[in-house]
Amino acid sequence: MITNTELEHKGNLFPGKITSFSQHVDKINFTTENGVILQITVLRGSVLRFRYATDYNFEKDFSYAISEDGARGYSKLEVEEHDSEYSILTARIKVIVNKQTLNIAIYDLEGNVICKDDWGFHWEQSYEYGGNIVKMSKSAPQGECYYGLGDKPTHLNLKGKRLENWATDQYAFGKDQDPLYKSVPFYIGMYEEKAYGIFFDNTFKTYFDFCHERRNVTSFWAQGGEMNYYFFYGPNMQEVVTRYTDLTGKPELPPLWALGYHQCKWSYYPEQKVKEVTSKFRALEIPCDAIYLDIDYMEGFRCFTWNKEYFPDPKRMVKELAEDGFKTIVIIDPGIKIDDEYWVYKEAIEKDYFCKRADGPYMRGKVWPGECFFPDFTNPDVREWWADLFKEIIDEIGVKGVWNDMNEPAVMEVPGKTFPDDVRHNYDGNPCSHRKAHNIYGTQMARATYEGVKKFSYPKRPFIITRSAYSGAQRYTSSWTGDNVATWEHLWIANIQAQRMSMSGMSFTGSDIGGFAEHPTGELYARWIQLGVFHPFCRTHSSGDHGNQEPWTFGDEVVDVTRKFVSLRYQLLPYLYTMFWEYAEDGIPMLKPLVLFDQEDCQTHYRADEFVFGNQILVCPIQEPNAKGRRMYIPRGSWYNYWTREYVKGGMEQWVDADLDTIPLFVKDGAIIPKYPVQQYVGEKKIEELKLEVYYKLGNKEVSKVFEDAQDGYDYVKGRYCLRNFSFTGKENEIIIQQHKTGTYVTEYEVFKIEFIGLPFVIKEVEIDNVIVSLDSIQFNKKEQTIVVPKDFTELHIIA
Repeated sequence: MITNTELEHKGNLFPGKITSFSQHVDKINFTTENGVILQITVLRGSVLRFRYATDYNFEKDFSYAISEDGARGYSKLEVEEHDSEYSILTARIKVIVNKQTLNIAIYDLEGNVICKDDWGFHWEQSYEYGGNIVKMSKSAPQGECYYGLGDKPTHLNLKGKRLENWATDQYAFGKDQDPLYKSVPFYIGMYEEKAYGIFFDNTFKTYFDFCHERRNVTSFWAQGGEMNYYFFYGPNMQEVVTRYTDLTGKPELPPLWALGYHQCKWSYYPEQKVKEVTSKFRALEIPCDAIYLDIDYMEGFRCFTWNKEYFPDPKRMVKELAEDGFKTIVIIDPGIKIDDEYWVYKEAIEKDYFCKRADGPYMRGKVWPGECFFPDFTNPDVREWWADLFKEIIDEIGVKGVWNDMNEPAVMEVPGKTFPDDVRHNYDGNPCSHRKAHNIYGTQMARATYEGVKKFSYPKRPFIITRSAYSGAQRYTSSWTGDNVATWEHLWIANIQAQRMSMSGMSFTGSDIGGFAEHPTGELYARWIQLGVFHPFCRTHSSGDHGNQEPWTFGDEVVDVTRKFVSLRYQLLPYLYTMFWEYAEDGIPMLKPLVLFDQEDCQTHYRADEFVFGNQILVCPIQEPNAKGRRMYIPRGSWYNYWTREYVKGGMEQWVDADLDTIPLFVKDGAIIPKYPVQQYVGEKKIEELKLEVYYKLGNKEVSKVFEDAQDGYDYVKGRYCLRNFSFTGKENEIIIQQHKTGTYVTEYEVFKIEFIGLPFVIKEVEIDNVIVSLDSIQFNKKEQTIVVPKDFTELHIIA
């Protein structure tokens, strides 16, 4: 065993004995003989904050990640002193603080260890930068698994990995390459089917080691700042994610069209080319809601300008696209071209809004426009100014969304691909170097963009997408996984990244379908579309260097596959919108890796391919060429093959057929899946009826939900929504569907068309709200097993 003295000789410093203790309401302070202070804050019975200071001093308490709207409060807090330790008891957990070492151990109320320190908190003085390198090490029992950390392109279970958080522009990144574009220092640990989470809220470059260096130790550390982390106890993994998301913030609902299909390329220009692409989508009847303009729409890549040669009248063009159902999204990067004739540059110079080097001059770097200066988005005045720049684009021209790219921040032709460490930032009145501000720069740009688009889109909802993000960015923006490659390996990576981002509180994420770099085969594109329509954000994007990547460039067979699956996404929009409402309301991940769906099944702990879309649809992409099917794991319970309606028992791996026009899809028994008719864009058709696909289940109740509102705007926050809770109960010769409805929104349709799948009996009688109705009056179709019933029934009996 290595002693503290030996470690100190290696440069690591450790807390001494506790010499004093104090409590002020929810904050409990322990001070040691060598000037370390541990402050434990009880936020909720299952959420604690651990914050360490050295030299008796905490830094000013400030975080961009923490939401002001998060739940606070607890029902129980007891602190007791014992001979060798202090104990802190809440309604959910017990914390033991060792008097000699300041080490922590956290237990559930049955006395089982959830998480405990190994070496615990220690630090090393940084003679290169001054300040401390702060470190934490935790014991890792054999069999513990780890998940999370955002967009890491590696296996879902992080056991054995060592990873770094430093937002980096990684064009054509590869499997296991690290770091990438996002910094999400939150992970989930699980041991013996009990889960907890740790969020290390430190924006410096951070590192996580999951039993890589020492097989029984997990550790995390940062190159500056404080050791400041939040602990979340489940024991259910989904509860860990929802508590973390509650702390770091939940998004507002997007407009429904943002959940449709988006088409993008670097770049669509001139206007005629844009119109050719949008017209082709309509001609081929492939639904699409958004068309993107990349950097070439600008005049010399200057943000907030238009190239008048390519787009002589952008307001007219955007209006004409909108009349055909297309919302226009434009890219905006952080680099502002150094040009005395450029109004954005002149304003920022006059107001002194650009980032500066430590010795005074503005930070200068090369990006697409050439030499640029960069706004300091950590300055609230700069964010307000930036937000106001969107008036013309949004309010006057009519653009519906903004795409923030290159905001890691990315800088060309320098070894580190970003700003020098000595660049200074305002950091909302907490001045600092770029070492501290780097990881949150992109999030603060997205925040400023969100505030501008929201201001000028009002009363409609804004749509923002960002490449770089830190924890909490989900409050402002969606994201995509960056510059991937058109390979089968990247299809696997995209699947993992979307699942991991959902587990990391950032569900509204997708990949560049088909791959950004290089050019996919038709087969790869078809398989990627099949996966992409089951990601919360759904967009094809490509560099254009190796050919076009619209569906029709791959031939008729791929067009048919694309149409089939994009149309299915549009049918499932009420299901997807309900998923998003649960995410926005309760922080529930929209995609659920199998381990999150059923952590008590040890078979799920290392599964990476399969995931649950929402709560009741199981998806497993085909990730190899020339495949006619695959082996996949069906989770415990019973499921229906979506395509064949075959009823299958879960809890085992099995072969599933899947030709090029099919992806393995299963629906949970007892589920009620809502569907709209296929539309070419959101709002194209009046919804005459809502279809409900009811999957028979024998036994216990299954609950399904449908959330609807005006599909845009903010009336839903005032109660103008319609939330339907359906509960399904199945018997051998009868099924009962009960509906409980809340909210004041009145949907435009009046009836449900219900299709029964897997019924073990022939329908002989139907009772609606205690009244037996004739089968003719409800348009009973025996062959299709469908009926049409009033939308506001409270109880429906289907009887043999």
